[in-house]
Amino acid sequence: MVNLELYRVFYAVAKCGSLTKAAQELFISQPAVSQAVKQLENQLGVQLFNRTHNGMELSSVGGKLIFRQIEEALSLIDSAENSLKELNNTASGTIRIGATDSIFAHVLADKLALFNEKYPAVKLELISSTSPYTVSQLKDGKCDVAFINLPLEDKEVRFYGTVKHLNDIFVAGKKFENLKGEVVSLNRLHELPLIMIERNTVFRSALTKYADTLGARFEPDIEVANWDLMIKLAVKGMGVGCLPREYCLKELEKGELFELNVQPPLPARGVGIALAKYVQPSFAVREFIAMFEKI
Repeated sequence: MVNLELYRVFYAVAKCGSLTKAAQELFISQPAVSQAVKQLENQLGVQLFNRTHNGMELSSVGGKLIFRQIEEALSLIDSAENSLKELNNTASGTIRIGATDSIFAHVLADKLALFNEKYPAVKLELISSTSPYTVSQLKDGKCDVAFINLPLEDKEVRFYGTVKHLNDIFVAGKKFENLKGEVVSLNRLHELPLIMIERNTVFRSALTKYADTLGARFEPDIEVANWDLMIKLAVKGMGVGCLPREYCLKELEKGELFELNVQPPLPARGVGIALAKYVQPSFAVREFIAMFEKI
């Protein structure tokens, strides 16, 4: 007969890499954890862990072979239990949402306010970072839903859909008004002082790959960590910025910035939703995602 609790102990030890930490997570004693591991190993007839001076490591011929299947099975069981708990369709608890500062400001802010008004009992924990790091947080179980810049590929997460389309453009302030009305080729842009977002971002990676296909090369004079700073520097005339049009609409409407007629134009991108691959989202998370389905 399968003892589910033994597999829960196995999974906790594998994730924590330590009998002590697993015991703390499971709220049982360390000897109980050690005994459960030995009992499961005896039942299966194989050694699941290698005991090292650094802790517990999954054995290559035992633990590593079953870890993913056990993780998925426990996730399915937890999801089934959560579904029963949520039969009354009440949203509660905490939603941990991961996104960049810009996505929070330009894509999620209004939805967060509406969701809070509808479900005031749900606590919203906002985790701000780059899209690649946000995905790693999602995979590590440190956030429940991620809103990320696309394109970003990772087979260990589920991509749910696109919630906003982004059109990347080049903008400049009054100092560069001589470029208004001119057609500027991508290859010519390297002659201008460029302001770009830092390298470890989805945007820069996508831009570099696209430029490579056309034999163009972008070497920015200034690199910034966020779009707001780029906009301010571009308005001050420090260079030509490259960013989503949707993030600088106010400055374009006020005439503080203008869009360069760059040919060919940059390909459109988007903001997408990502979920952990083997975790069923809670009712609260599903309700939050549903707010974007009509977009």
